[in-house]
Amino acid sequence: MRTGFRSAALAISMIVAAPAALADIEKAEQWVNDEFQPSTLTVEEQMAEMQWFIDAAKPFAGMEINVLSETIPTHTYESQVLTQAFEDITGIKVNHQLLGEGEVVQAVQTQLQTGRNLYDAYINDSDLIGTHSRLQLAVNLTEWMAGEGADVTNPNLDINDFIGISFTTGPDGNIYQLPDQQFANLYWFRKDWFDREDLQEQFKEIYGYDLGVPRNWSAYEDIAEFFTVHVGEIDGVTVYGHMDYGKRAPDLGWRMTDAWLSMAGAGDKGLPNGVPVDEWGIRMEAGTCNPVGASVSRGGAANGPAAVYAIRKWDEWLREYAPPAAASYDFYQSLPALAQGNVAQQIFWYTAFTASMVAPQEDGNNTVDAAGNPLWRMAPSPHGPYWEEGQKLGYQDAGSWTILKSTPTDRAKAAWLYAQFVVSKTVDVKKSHVGLTFIRDSTVRHESFTERAPQLGGLVEFYRSPDRVLWTPTGINVPDYPKLAQIWWQQIGDVNSGAFTPQEAMDRLAAEMDQVMARMQAADEQADVYGGCGPRLNEESDPEYWLSQPGSPKPMLENEKPMGETISYDELVQRWAASDE
Repeated sequence: MRTGFRSAALAISMIVAAPAALADIEKAEQWVNDEFQPSTLTVEEQMAEMQWFIDAAKPFAGMEINVLSETIPTHTYESQVLTQAFEDITGIKVNHQLLGEGEVVQAVQTQLQTGRNLYDAYINDSDLIGTHSRLQLAVNLTEWMAGEGADVTNPNLDINDFIGISFTTGPDGNIYQLPDQQFANLYWFRKDWFDREDLQEQFKEIYGYDLGVPRNWSAYEDIAEFFTVHVGEIDGVTVYGHMDYGKRAPDLGWRMTDAWLSMAGAGDKGLPNGVPVDEWGIRMEAGTCNPVGASVSRGGAANGPAAVYAIRKWDEWLREYAPPAAASYDFYQSLPALAQGNVAQQIFWYTAFTASMVAPQEDGNNTVDAAGNPLWRMAPSPHGPYWEEGQKLGYQDAGSWTILKSTPTDRAKAAWLYAQFVVSKTVDVKKSHVGLTFIRDSTVRHESFTERAPQLGGLVEFYRSPDRVLWTPTGINVPDYPKLAQIWWQQIGDVNSGAFTPQEAMDRLAAEMDQVMARMQAADEQADVYGGCGPRLNEESDPEYWLSQPGSPKPMLENEKPMGETISYDELVQRWAASDE
């Protein structure tokens, strides 16, 4: 019935085309004035951009398209608010569906494998850049914007304004995805507790250095022990020095592939990802597009000393310093649990949860004061003993618009218009205030965020600092993300359950990754599945050969716990401000 009604309405609108066009610009003006403020553009510039969307969308007016993304506040805003704005302004109806991250990856994989057009566009993590650039089943946006999609490409898109455009660029230098939202995994801590003189004195007496933002994992571990063992209780509440999650589920795998190994120092130097060994432990020599292995015996690092150390520390800290329930938490349960107010710090905390962590006390948030100011702060992630200057320091999710070639051209063009609309300069500042997932440099520098910064616990300062480039997504060494990512969580779950030691689990993981890549190599050599850029595995050799070579894989350190290093939060922010000038 709804489809029939829309068809009738479309027929009427075609008869009275001139009034409909007038209504569009009037609706655009209403949205600009009532919803899309503030903006980096003037109202006049916003209206000019909206007029471009109206004109470009005329061939597709009345069309109904389907797009898919994971469920986070930014995408909820797009699904509930921006779809209506886009339809009012352009006449294109968008069904923006929200699912879990795993379900989004599965839908993308299914469309890639079957060629059936399940969705007209996806907000698909840039972690799949290695997959999309190799399979050549996603639209090459660089070529699209200059060619077939030129008539629907916003002249005010300003690609260079996107913070994470390097994350969505393939080894061929072409852009395959357009960032829609970004968030980093940073360090989170209770600044009000860290500032207490009695706790500062007690910490220094026990550990011999100042309580502050940990620079290395040694300090993080000391602080975790301090609050769990030596403090134990604050204001009548049992407190813990660490928070994480351990539920045996797919997001346990992402917990590790999301740069946990690189934080420990398992990979090589290089940005956005290590060269030749990345944070997954996959080796791909510089200047090539062919991964050669994940096992140390093939030159990889997935089962090397640094990776094993990383998994061991995750397991130890979860068991010894986190709330007992954390072992059964998944990703979505662990991060909001901080709002209970009984945890001192979290080493692997996502900025996507900033919005919920600044919710008022009446919403059950015990980490803000009565005025709504955060009692916590975010800071750079501490690094493990294998980490070296020049390596990435953590993960940055970059959910990015992806159009697959199996989507009919007219539907792809309509979806591309919607994608550009929700990341446009007209919309982006307001959307960023809602979701706090910055994608544009101009947005994070807008004066409205200067005013709001004190309420956001360091988010604005971080994204304005040059340090932000050290947090990056999965890169081009990973040849097929869906195939390889699913291997991780079972192996990591076996560590948490006690079935295998960290070394045994990572040995199995590395071997399975090599087996999957061997099958990909055979397929590529037989049918050019990966455009000649599939894996070309090294022959296995004595691991000691690779461990004795410069860079990653790195030999085991004699001392994996050097002296703890900390910095005061105020000094950290001053450094950020000075380096940004």
